[in-house]
Amino acid sequence: MAADEAAQATAPQDASKASRARVQAVKGTAQPARPADAGEAIIVTGTREIGKKARDSVAPIDIVSAKQLAQTGQPTLRQALGQLLPSLTLPTGGFDTGALTSAFSLRGLSPNETLVLVDGKRRHTTANLYADGGPQQGTTPVDVDMIPMAAIDHVEILRDGASAQYGSDAVAGVVNIILKKQDHGFNAESITGITAAKDGFQQGVYLDGGAKLGARGFVHVSGDFVHQDHTFRSAPDLRTGTKINKLQGQPEQTRESVAVKAGYDLTDDIQAYALATYAHRHAEAFQNYRLPGSLATHPEYAAIYPNGYSPLETIDEDDWEVTAGVKGVLLGWNWDLSSVYGRDYDAIGLKDSANFAVARDTGRTPTVIAAQGFNNSQWSNSFDLSRAFHVSGWPHSINVAGGATYRYESYSVGTGSPDSTYGSGSDALAGTNAGNAGNFNRDVVGGYVDVATHLMKNWQLDLAGRFEHYTDVGDTETGKVSTRYDAFRWLAFRATISNGFHAPTLAQEHYSSLTLSPTAARGLIAANSPGALANGASRLKPERSTNVTGGVIIEPVKNLHVTVDVYQINLRDQILPGGNIIGDAARSALGLNGFTLPEGSGQWTAASLSTNWFANVASTRTQGLDLTATYPTRLGDVGRIDWDVAINLNRTRLSHQADSATGQPLLSAQSIAYITTAYPRSKMIFGGRFTRGAWTVGVHEIRYGQTTSQLTYYTGAANTGSLSSTVFLPFRNTPKFITNLDITYRVDRNWSFTLGANNLFDARPSRVPDGNRYLGVPQYYMSTSQLDMNGGYYYLRANLTL
Repeated sequence: MAADEAAQATAPQDASKASRARVQAVKGTAQPARPADAGEAIIVTGTREIGKKARDSVAPIDIVSAKQLAQTGQPTLRQALGQLLPSLTLPTGGFDTGALTSAFSLRGLSPNETLVLVDGKRRHTTANLYADGGPQQGTTPVDVDMIPMAAIDHVEILRDGASAQYGSDAVAGVVNIILKKQDHGFNAESITGITAAKDGFQQGVYLDGGAKLGARGFVHVSGDFVHQDHTFRSAPDLRTGTKINKLQGQPEQTRESVAVKAGYDLTDDIQAYALATYAHRHAEAFQNYRLPGSLATHPEYAAIYPNGYSPLETIDEDDWEVTAGVKGVLLGWNWDLSSVYGRDYDAIGLKDSANFAVARDTGRTPTVIAAQGFNNSQWSNSFDLSRAFHVSGWPHSINVAGGATYRYESYSVGTGSPDSTYGSGSDALAGTNAGNAGNFNRDVVGGYVDVATHLMKNWQLDLAGRFEHYTDVGDTETGKVSTRYDAFRWLAFRATISNGFHAPTLAQEHYSSLTLSPTAARGLIAANSPGALANGASRLKPERSTNVTGGVIIEPVKNLHVTVDVYQINLRDQILPGGNIIGDAARSALGLNGFTLPEGSGQWTAASLSTNWFANVASTRTQGLDLTATYPTRLGDVGRIDWDVAINLNRTRLSHQADSATGQPLLSAQSIAYITTAYPRSKMIFGGRFTRGAWTVGVHEIRYGQTTSQLTYYTGAANTGSLSSTVFLPFRNTPKFITNLDITYRVDRNWSFTLGANNLFDARPSRVPDGNRYLGVPQYYMSTSQLDMNGGYYYLRANLTL
């Protein structure tokens, strides 16, 4: 969705400033101006050329400004982008520790298939793997919410495969977050909101400001504070007939984050730059309620929890990244040498939990337990060159770019505390035992070449190629060919063909866990572990893709800008959990990996005990269409209306399913649905923004297409036993509409206030049939990605700019 504000390089005013501007332009960090038309904005994503305009791009790209992000009223970047971009979808809710980390997806593909950059540099990913079933399963994406919203100048979203340009993960596209670098001013913003159900109170405070470093440098400091309360969306628990079970809902979280960005011109041709971000998050998610009767044989805990208890899974997360570099211009070459180190550490624990074996054998009754610890770090080093050549006999400039990269990745799994691993482990989430802990790492070296020129005045051609070597999965080669033909000033065509790849993450190779419910357990074990190897697991291979995109850019009448792009993504060897085993086979596999199951688990139904591991399970074909249109209507003295429409149509089909070494299919019908129909078939955003004097009113409608899932059947008076391992219920989450409204009044040049509503009429997802809810509680299916289960959200925003 095009922005009404975006970064544009400032024109140099003299020779000295011109040289300095060229230095700043490398990697697209030139000081931004504020054009009214985002098509005229200078972009830095998807191209190695300096000064490329968005409207001249050979690939589809969206530009979202900080102003647009603020206009959504959402407290986080991920939620704000979800309100603005039809090709970007968010999970409905999520389970367990997976609900404690933020994720998004592009074009109906896994969050792992989108590469996130900050100021053009690869961002490190979270250490918290999403272990539960659903389209996110197995992902460790970049958690963009750990970057301060106050620091963001604008976001560029490349909707095209770009592995040849940027490396692994850029299968669905690239999100490049450009941070502010103003050397003056101060901004403060407060967003206070609550849901239509009168829960989920949210408060966000966002501050940023800049200052000069002498006459040749700048520093810009930004910080966020965000708090979100729990929301409660559970249906009555069939065991009690009450809503005492708080499983379904938004986790509570508090997050503090800060960013410092600086640059200094060492000479007129060389600039040193640095960036540091840090964020801390504490979040808590409810697990299923335990009845008082479950403590009948555990008097020590019965005294603590006379009315039963609801364990809380918690996370204390520290996330930081430091970038340092120097760039400049030498003999006509733009060069950039940089080093980036990022780290995410997650301490996952439990509150209001128990370990009955500890109480029985020692008399102690731990209730707050440290269960798991994960650390993910990335050290990236790169050297980039680019230059525009003019060759005798060729009338058009040739832009040549190239570079080399070295990246060190590490992933660590720490053991839980003794209270989390003793006996069958802590209730709700067993601690990591020593046999599943360890430190893992790999090296990645690579190089790329990028050439762009015009074959004719109106016909552009871009070529890119990249080679990378991974010490654990071998070599990869990718290439990309892009072209654009401007037939007239008002009509242009563009097309791209490329291949891409996503290397298995270290977490996918080595993660394991065991999640416990009152009458069920679900394990996820490493593909190279004894339990997985005994059941036919194989070493993970990289996912590989072929991307084809074609589009048209048209201005049929003055100021009506329309883009239409169609795409096809063939993804091979997709990594998801496969080879699901149940009952005694799962019990044996978990035992081989050192896990002990709770007492009484021998009486569970076979399907209530399961485990699986990551594998290259399938090949898919994703086809879709993106459409954007913007048009301003000027009404004279009455005001102005800026209209916009953005549509994504998307469909994924399974083209091949893999078998295990024992000849068994790796996917169930439920897993196939996660891949093919868990994301909306369409997402449409349309509306406008009316401005008159000090008043602005925005109204947008968002239509979410259907999702289809395969639901588990349950048995027993309270749906306590799982019956499904091969047979499931097809469930259609019907299309939904939501209305967003915001009204802004600008008091003066410094102050403005906004009253707004997202999902004004409190629309909710379709309700799950009664027989397909474990314990009757989750009335909305939390694994698919369509409409937020929280419903309406109403907010007040205040802005101060100095």
